[in-house]
Formats: sequence, C-alpha cells, structure tokens
Amino acid sequence: MTRIVVIGGGISGLVTAWQLQQLAARQGRAIQLLLVEKEPRCGGKIWSRQEDGFLCEWGPNGFLDNKPATLELCRQLGIEDRLLRSNDNARKRFIFSGNRLHRLPENGPMFLRSQLLSWPGKLRLVGEALVPAKRDGADETLGAFGRRRLGAEALDKLIAPMAGGIFAGDAETMSVASCFPRIVQLERQYGGLLRAMVCLARHKRAERKAGKAVASAAGPGGVLTSFAGGIAELTETLRQQLGEAVISGVAVRRIEGMPGAYQLVLADGRQLAAEALVCATPAYAAADLLEGLAPQAAEELRAIPYAPLQVVCCGYEQRQIAQDLNGFGYLIPKQEGCSVLGTLWDSSIFAGRAPQGQVLLRSMMGGATRPDVLDFSDEQVQALVRADLRRILGIATPPPFIRVFRHERAIPQYLVGHADRLQRLRQLLQPLPGLYLTGNAYDGIGLNDCVANGARVAEELLQQLA
Repeated sequence: MTRIVVIGGGISGLVTAWQLQQLAARQGRAIQLLLVEKEPRCGGKIWSRQEDGFLCEWGPNGFLDNKPATLELCRQLGIEDRLLRSNDNARKRFIFSGNRLHRLPENGPMFLRSQLLSWPGKLRLVGEALVPAKRDGADETLGAFGRRRLGAEALDKLIAPMAGGIFAGDAETMSVASCFPRIVQLERQYGGLLRAMVCLARHKRAERKAGKAVASAAGPGGVLTSFAGGIAELTETLRQQLGEAVISGVAVRRIEGMPGAYQLVLADGRQLAAEALVCATPAYAAADLLEGLAPQAAEELRAIPYAPLQVVCCGYEQRQIAQDLNGFGYLIPKQEGCSVLGTLWDSSIFAGRAPQGQVLLRSMMGGATRPDVLDFSDEQVQALVRADLRRILGIATPPPFIRVFRHERAIPQYLVGHADRLQRLRQLLQPLPGLYLTGNAYDGIGLNDCVANGARVAEELLQQLA
C-alpha cells in the first residue's frame, strides 16, 4: 500500500488530499493517506468567525462562479444546495477619488458621464485601440503594461487600486503575465483590450439572452459565491470528510530523504515514511522543509515575497451611516493619501453577515505598498480605519463592533520573472520523484486556482505512482 502525506491543511492541502482519496477509490488503488496540519484548526487563511451576530471573514469571502473547479467540488461534496450567491447589487463597484466615490462605469454612456477620469485620461484610454500589441513575449510589470496600453491616469485610478484589492500588490513590481494572464492573452489574441471588449461584449449579450447571470464590465467575470455560514463551510466539509486521515495541531520539523521514499520528522517526535509527498504550505514554510533535500529549490521558494495585511471588521447600526451602501464596496488609489486599500460592504454583498438593522464593513490595510502596518498597534489600526471611514462614508461615531485580524504574510506576490522562477523550481525538484508543491504561491492566488491546482496535483501524483 502506498503512503502519501500532504503537509498543510489550508484549502490547497485539503482539496489535494480529498481528491487523492476520491481518485484512488475510483481507480481501485490502495493508498494510505495522511494530512498533517500544524494548527489545531484546518482551513489556513479561510476562517469564518461568528461574533455578536456578525460573520467576519478572516481571509477570502468567497469564489467566483465563472470557473468550474470550485462549483464542481461543491457538487461532489454534496454541499451545492448550501451555496449562497452574492446580492445582484454587489456588481456595483466604486473608486474613491477626489474626495468622492465614483461608480465604475459598466458601459459606454456611463464611461462618458463618469468624472473618475479626466477628458484627457478618457481620450488616452480610448486611444488604446491604436496602441500596437507587444509581441516580444518578455515579462513586464503591471504598471508598465497599464501605462503602455491605457495611460498613466487609468493606471493610477483603475489598475493600481485593482492590484491592491486583489493581490495587496504593487503594480510597479507585479508580473502582468503571472497576475493577470487573461489580459496578456487578450492583447495577443485581439491586438488590444478594447478590441477584445467589443468581441467579448457580443458573447455577454448572447449569455444574457440565454438567461445566464453575467457580471458587469466593472468587475471580474462571474458571480461572487459563498455559503450562509461563510466560506469556511467549504474547508470544514473537506476536513470532516477526510476524517481520521488528518493529523492537526502538530508541525512537520523536517523532511529527510531515504531510498525510494521520504521521512517526515514531526514536532512531537513521530516519524512518518511516505512514498509520495505534497507540500501545500506557504512558499517560505516549504523552503524550510526542503532545505536539506533541495537547497537551491529552497532558495527559489524564499525569493517569493508575501505582503502583510490588516483586516478590520466594523459593525455599525444602519442609522449611523448616511451613505447608500447598495454595492460591493470601494478601492482607493494610493494618491488619495488614505490608510486603507479599500473597504468591502460585506453585509450588502451577502445576506446574514450582520444582525437586523446593522451593517458590516471590512477594510484592508497594508499590502506591498504599505508593509509598515505590521508595526501599528490595534488601537492605531482602528483609529486609521475610522478616520478613512469618516472621510469617505461620513461615519463620525465609533463602531459598536470592531475586530482586527493581522496577517504578517498574507498574499504571495508574483513579481516580474515569477514564471521563470516556477520553471527553475520544477527543474530543481525533478530529481525528487513523488514530491509536489501546491498552494497559492505558484499558479494563482484565488480560491478557484487553489482548488483546480489541488485536483491537478492529485491526478498527476497518482499517474506518476502508476
């Protein structure tokens, strides 16, 4: 019987382990599977916390339904009927600029009426259709891509805030090909983004006629989806179905090579032998584990930086807020001088996130452009967030409910050259058969990416064993 050990009980490790179980059962293959998680709780960055009637997401709050991996996983787990789609009004997204909220335009007339961009900025953006496509294939930063195709103003007010909202990243260092491969593909396929939008708009009209839910042009494709009890329902279900295969509350100290297998030394002194091993930890943790086996690979893993993040949940009485919160929330360009990257109107996005007559706002502070936030006390963080909420939403009173969640290393950063680093990693790990890496540090940070990559690793691993 083949023993397989998965290290890490976040969404990537849980999915990989569960898929290994399912695939082995379908193929009639006998495996002994263990998942080792150092924390008592599985789920990693996914943690839905119920406090005083508020449902606060410690990390991500859902997934987009435009990719099949997570929806299919929910169906296989038998929890498809518990899925909760976001409110239709959550498609309304805003940018705070010039001391006011601007709704992101969703069509041509809205774009012309919008005051978010100046007329020179609008003309430069429309002029994107005349910009020749980049054909050399070399990687470039998101900032360079934005200036080249859309202009400096669109970069500052649209693209850079989006990078901060999704990756907590810095547009001037992020790899556009690794972070947003779709827009690079659109440039190559259609010659430009506006040309691509015209073609894709035809497809969206056809989908609407067919009765499908289609996201606005202002937001990402698909509809944000979660569960009534929070996105942790997914990881908790995976943990329950894995049952006794999970060892939690104990860390793996090191990995040693042995003939035809690997030996894991746990913090409690136990030793586990495994013919195959999946490391589903953050890249920096994988580096520590692989130092003795593959020092050059460990060096590459340590070179993947992580951005810090403070997540601040504020609960208010509805009557305390004059601003209409009918939407998803807002992002803030760095030039506005605010402390936070943006704020989500969580109770407007999903039902049941706040008690009746109250609202829940979730602000993100830090990221690659503000790493100093880790030095702030909870009191300083709360004061800065409240100052931004007062400036943007006019909320003068303190929130009756407030929680601060600290993430020292929250989101991996895909810098220019990230794809080359992954290629080097694969080559360096080739002499270690049966050893796999998965997680959000490599091929996509989103929940959908982690689910799809976990399933792919499980399939490849079993194929290799065969």
